Parts: sequence; structure tokens; C-alpha cells
Amino acid sequence: MRALDFNKKWVLVTGASSGLGYEMAQQLAYQYHANLIIAARRADKLNQLKADLERDAHVQVKVIVADLSVSADVERLIAECLNGQELYAAVLNAGITHFGPHADLAQDDFERLVQTNVISVVRITGELVKHFETSGAEGGIMIVSSMAGIFPVPYQAAYSGTKSFLIGFANALAHEIKSRTLSLTIFAPGGIVTEMTATEQFNDLQGWLMPVKQAAKEGIYALKSRKFNYVPGALNRLGNIFMNLLPKKLIVGILARTYQRSLEKVNPAGKAKS
Repeated sequence: MRALDFNKKWVLVTGASSGLGYEMAQQLAYQYHANLIIAARRADKLNQLKADLERDAHVQVKVIVADLSVSADVERLIAECLNGQELYAAVLNAGITHFGPHADLAQDDFERLVQTNVISVVRITGELVKHFETSGAEGGIMIVSSMAGIFPVPYQAAYSGTKSFLIGFANALAHEIKSRTLSLTIFAPGGIVTEMTATEQFNDLQGWLMPVKQAAKEGIYALKSRKFNYVPGALNRLGNIFMNLLPKKLIVGILARTYQRSLEKVNPAGKAKS
């Protein structure tokens, strides 16, 4: 398949109010001249981004205020994406995490995490694949997973589980797609400097985090080039290969000790804040 061309095409970005989604929306608009459908929970952030991009990047921007932990919002987002403009690509980036012992994660918060990170992504992906295959239109879908889905991260156990599910789901679904003009990309960054990692629990882990601009640049490259599974950052890719040569129990144990030390510095009593 030829590379995607975003110029004047409509691209959906979820989780666009901050972090990786915000930066990808910026780069898609300024560097690739894409028209954008931006979705997130915070209307003020989305409307400000819309105003900035329409004024300075001279692109069209449609705002969808939606909480992807709410099924009705997911259905509304799908409907609004597929009506009123011809969708060309989608970056399914919205996600939430819990950093701390799994025992501290309330059931309601766990269900919200799974609904946002997994159920909404599966639902949106399924409907978008159906749309592209039925219409025969060219396009691309990128699911943002994480290296935490490849090598589980203790103290982010539920988050790791959701990201692992996305990798398995997308790798399998990609082989069911019959369209020769639709690509499905799995993007699995390591830690990124974003609002999600700006909390004090992550202070000792900042050296591991990739600048958000670099992560966004590589994510757009992966989508545009129709990569299948893509890990950004040469060191991350090298580490991914190296870690596959070692016992997973050893790797996860090292991660556990590293994250536990970071949490204990925040709360020396030993109980992590959620």
C-alpha cells in the first residue's frame, strides 16, 4: 500500500486535549495540513486547540466532547466521525492509568479504566474497519498501546493488562481486514513526558520518559508509513529486542523494584497514593 497523505484529509485524534494526542493533533495540522476531528472530555481545552489550529494552521477542526468511559459518548463519537465529512484516518490514543498497588484501585475506577482503554477502542475500531471496508475508501487506523503491554509494569498492573489486550486484539484483527487500502497500526511507546506522568509518583522515572514531541512525530510516521507494530525510539527498540532474550520474570522483577522505589519516595509509609 502507498503511504497515507493527510493533506486536507479528515483525521480523528482521541485524547486530544493534552499529552500525546494534543501533540499529534498539532503536528498533523501544522506539518501535514490535515483537517482534524479532536475528541476528549475537556471542552475548554478542545475549543482552544480548535481556535489555535484554525487560525494558525489554516485547517478545519471539528470538536467532539466525549468521555470514552461512557458507552453513549462512544456511540455518539462514532456517529459524528462517520457523518458530515469523509474520514481518512484515526489515532485512537485516549487512555487513563492507575499508578500504585492494584489493591488501591477502586472497582469503579478499574471499570472506568477498562471501558476507556479497551472497550471503547474495540468498539470504535470495529465500526471504523466496517466503514472503510464497506465504502472501499483508503485509510489508516492507529491504536496507541504501550511497551507496558509487551512487558507488564508492576504498580500499573491494570493499565498494563489493558495495553496488552490492545496489542493482541489489533494484531489478530489486522489479519481479518480484507481491504487492500486500509491499514491497522499498533503504536507502542514507552513512557512519555505528558500530563499523565507529571505526578510526583513518576519523579524518579523522568529519565526514562521520551519527549512528547518525539513520540508524536514517530507515531505519525508509523501511521503514515502503515507500519504494523511500531515501538518509537532506537533505545526502546533495542531494549525490546534485548529484553525478549531474558526471562520475563527477571525483567518484570526489575521494573517492580524500580517503580516501588519511586512510590516509596512519595509515600515512605509504603502505601502508594492513587
